Amino acid sequence: MREIQNEEAAIYCRISKADDEDQTGVDRQEELCREVAQRLGLRVMGVFKDNNRSAWQRNRKRPRWEKLLADMTEGKYLHVIVYHPDRLMRQPRDLEELLSVADNQHVTLHGQANRRDLSDPDDRFILRIEVAHACRSSDDTSRRVKDAYAERRRAGKPHTGRRQYGYERDGMTIVEHEAEIIREIFRLYLDGKTAVAISRILHERGETTAEGKDWQPSTVRNMLDSRRLAGIISQPGEPIRMGAWPAIVDTGVWQEAQEKRAHRGRQEKQRCAQRYFYTLRGIVTCTCGSRMGGSSSTRNTHIYRCARSQRNGTQRCPVTISAEALERLMRDLAIKVLEGLDVSGRPMSVMPVSQVDADADAADQRQLTELDEMWTAKEISTPEYRAMRRRISDRIKARQRVTITRPVVVLEGITGPNARAAWRALEQAGDYERINAIYQHLFAAVIVKPRTRRGRGLDLKRIDVEPNNMHLAA
Repeated sequence: MREIQNEEAAIYCRISKADDEDQTGVDRQEELCREVAQRLGLRVMGVFKDNNRSAWQRNRKRPRWEKLLADMTEGKYLHVIVYHPDRLMRQPRDLEELLSVADNQHVTLHGQANRRDLSDPDDRFILRIEVAHACRSSDDTSRRVKDAYAERRRAGKPHTGRRQYGYERDGMTIVEHEAEIIREIFRLYLDGKTAVAISRILHERGETTAEGKDWQPSTVRNMLDSRRLAGIISQPGEPIRMGAWPAIVDTGVWQEAQEKRAHRGRQEKQRCAQRYFYTLRGIVTCTCGSRMGGSSSTRNTHIYRCARSQRNGTQRCPVTISAEALERLMRDLAIKVLEGLDVSGRPMSVMPVSQVDADADAADQRQLTELDEMWTAKEISTPEYRAMRRRISDRIKARQRVTITRPVVVLEGITGPNARAAWRALEQAGDYERINAIYQHLFAAVIVKPRTRRGRGLDLKRIDVEPNNMHLAA
């Protein structure tokens, strides 16, 4: 067994939900993993936590798990410490992704009771068995939960769990104060109020949801769509019927609200077909981290508005910016970048390589040759050879990505000295979809900060532009 003292390690912690059969939370998991690291003499350089994230559900994203995989691919960590392997993965696919990384990196997986060398065939075999068992256990739990839910549905009983607004935890007893608010929501909506206006009324009165949170427009829409409030049971493939719990709103009132929701949806779709085309959509981002979408202000001017602008309480973000002014700025910047790009009809156009990059490439090629000789002479193991070769190859590829520009269809005919005239032709033809595609190709994000001064004109200090690095030729 090789010496691992003082090597870098990462900790991964995950828990699905509070009532998981394993009650060990992510903070406690981290504490236990740090004890393992101390015992082994490893240096913890990264902690990755996916709280309230299922590893069994195939469509559930685990951002920190994906980041850990990416870091291991780059060779940042040779050791991963987990409270138990099923915290790391409960699907064979996850294990195979990890083993794929281990094919190029010498990675060891540590738990409280054991360690698995991911380059060792026997350890890989045992891990596959453990993950298959965890997957089967999750499948069995899911089946039992679904069967119990189906049985309650057949009996006309409500699905219990998290308390639903308007009812006690048992799902059968009405909370009168909340029921009155629900009826008020339907009444206001049918009288012409929007979900945004209704949520604001409730927020200003100090009302909160079942979880004690501020009312938001999305919460109001969920209430209006909820069949449960009308006592209706509706499942795909089953006839619509009434449940055994008491309804809060009349079925006729509920149905009228659905028809109005559908009518407003059709109207909005028609308006979208005729409205101003926001060419920076999908790119403009608020400094709070939310996307900014196109909207019309009360003065019928076009603006980009933070997606959180219609929320209430601490979640509200009021940042807006003039669409016309921002688009003029980005139009000029895009044309400047396009004028500096040389994208010909050839398969590849290579920019001059600096002497520094040329020397670095030559040095890396020599290292690859020496590495091959060391592996042939059995001076290093195959996992070590793969890990070192991968790091050198990645350095070479990174330099190539900076010095090589590949032509793409979206930029065809719009780069070089005639970029401004070509852009003007797109505007005259009304080809705004392509203009938007060009923006997204050139820029990663246009970040807008809150207003700091009054007055007309675009405050350039409010705007940060993040380019896509492959297009920095201009």
